[in-house]
Amino acid sequence: MGIIRIPRPQLTRRQILQISGLPWLNFLLGGCGTPIFEDVAGKLSEPLNQKVESLIFQPQKLVPEFSRNQIESNALIVNTFRDTPIIDIEKYRLIVDGEVNNPLNLSMKEIQALPLTSMIIRHICVEGWAAIVEWAGVQMSEIVALAQPKETVKYAYFLSGDSYYSSWDIASAVHPQTLLAYQKNGELLPVDNGAPLRLASPIKLGYKQSKWVIRITLVSNLSVYKGYWEDQGYEWFAGV
Repeated sequence: MGIIRIPRPQLTRRQILQISGLPWLNFLLGGCGTPIFEDVAGKLSEPLNQKVESLIFQPQKLVPEFSRNQIESNALIVNTFRDTPIIDIEKYRLIVDGEVNNPLNLSMKEIQALPLTSMIIRHICVEGWAAIVEWAGVQMSEIVALAQPKETVKYAYFLSGDSYYSSWDIASAVHPQTLLAYQKNGELLPVDNGAPLRLASPIKLGYKQSKWVIRITLVSNLSVYKGYWEDQGYEWFAGV
């Protein structure tokens, strides 16, 4: 049986701006929090730096990349939340659900049938270290386009095989350099680095780049649980 090739609806710039919470008025009024409290508590509890970072973030601006001879092969430190999960790649499925018109249940073969994008970027950890790494995989914008999100979607939740969880603003999730990566430095992604699928992006700190991603849920409101580290006081936006 051959690889299943999936028709790829493309997100236009207009659609990206719509689901990113723009124009600016809608973005500012969107707030953050559960539906019950979003009008009051969400806005009051949203950190000032999160609002400022959200406002200055340019959804389609590319971050300069590095050359291949600058790759730091051994500089990427493996941080674990719990024990490394055991994921059978033959049985693996990426679930994409939430406020979408076309929920997805994708195998790795189906994901790898989508266009491959590679980038050489600096991975920056909040602990103070960094590493220049080449990542390759499918753009998150491709996955979002396939799921056909509703116009109200503003956030993406990522659940990992080790129960780690995090949430992103949708503008960052569909940034051209946000990947669901399955290769590292020209080879298949090692399990310790998040195989079979992990987030990789130069626009977020390392703790936002979930490993072993098994589920993506697109929503219009954040719940009271925003992320494993975020719920312990780490910055939610975490832009670089």
